[in-house]
Amino acid sequence: MPTSSTDSGKPKYLQIADDLVRQIKEHVLAPGDQVPSESELIKKYAASQGTVRKAFAELRATGLIETRHGKGSYVKRRPPVRRKSSDRFRRSHRTAGKAAYLAEAEQAGSKPSVSVLYVGPTEASEEVAERLAVPIGTKVLARRRLYFSDGIPTEEATSYLPWDIAKDIPELFEENPGGGGIYARLEEHGHTLKELSETVRVRLATKQEIGALSLSPGSPIIHLTRNAESESGRIVEVCDTFMAADQFVLEYRIPAGD
Repeated sequence: MPTSSTDSGKPKYLQIADDLVRQIKEHVLAPGDQVPSESELIKKYAASQGTVRKAFAELRATGLIETRHGKGSYVKRRPPVRRKSSDRFRRSHRTAGKAAYLAEAEQAGSKPSVSVLYVGPTEASEEVAERLAVPIGTKVLARRRLYFSDGIPTEEATSYLPWDIAKDIPELFEENPGGGGIYARLEEHGHTLKELSETVRVRLATKQEIGALSLSPGSPIIHLTRNAESESGRIVEVCDTFMAADQFVLEYRIPAGD
């Protein structure tokens, strides 16, 4: 019967976790490699299933591995994407035709891609209606996208735009709205942006979010909501984004003066 601690007094699950960390740091387990399964570790370390699961929990806490729903655990291949919220929506980026997520992922050394899940009309929910200042159930344009880094889903975002604005901008109904994204198209049609405000929450992923981002049950996500306000004072787009919490670092620069 395997024991839960070593002769030195260190719990066996920590011994297993330490050994796996050593293998990762020494590239015995290289970036992108699959970590041995529970059954393999049970056999290798003569440990119980509970001990091995505790070792996996310790290993996940180090941030060195990522667990993909239904596929196992893998050594991380890259650092998290750094979202510089004070910089990512600069007009100069839109003018240069840069999409924020794609530029940030490339800077992190990964290969980004995006899959458009839906573009078309929908009814405004209570929350979306309140943020857009329209009646509940009003027709709005929804744009839902799933973002990938090195082929791994990391973020899903849905934008909602007032129908009376969107209907006059045909590019907004295309999967690819063109260089600079939807904000560039809005500004080209006279809706110059004045301010973007974001709210950040961290919570456990729902079943739908676990499936979309290939997460393990109980994984945390970052839930970010954003409102885009034009110079006329109207909210011209709201966006709901959920992100795998271990894949992103949110960076903010806040002025300290008057």
